[in-house]
Amino acid sequence: MFALIALLIFFMFRNGKKRQAAQAELQNNLRPGAEVMLQSGIFGTIDAVDDEENKVTLRSGTSSFVVHRNAVAQVVAPVDAAPKEESSELAPDDDPAFGQRFGATDAAPAGAAADDAPAAPEADPRRTGENDSDVDEQGNSSAPKA
Repeated sequence: MFALIALLIFFMFRNGKKRQAAQAELQNNLRPGAEVMLQSGIFGTIDAVDDEENKVTLRSGTSSFVVHRNAVAQVVAPVDAAPKEESSELAPDDDPAFGQRFGATDAAPAGAAADDAPAAPEADPRRTGENDSDVDEQGNSSAPKA
């Protein structure tokens, strides 16, 4: 019984320390230029932080307003994070033509892609009008109906 109570107390202290560390990290990331979300759901960018007054000047769209530091719920994009550059194998002007394949395995020219289309299948000699049973491509008659 005492072990269970000690275990509960241990987890209470551990969770409290985790919350304090998360709050300290949030407060350390409050720098001008960081994108944040307030507890009310408003997204904005920090213009200035006043540590003595515990106020944050926030810009959202064309509006600018001052909120308490504790009104910031989370930092969406910290200042330190550099935006990722998207790498692309194709340059913007190298878009493939309609139907053209691109890649290392395909070396066909642009005009050949339309000529490589398979011809329309002729009537299947295994299927005739008087025999309406299901027959697959190999001639098996056990194909399920779709």
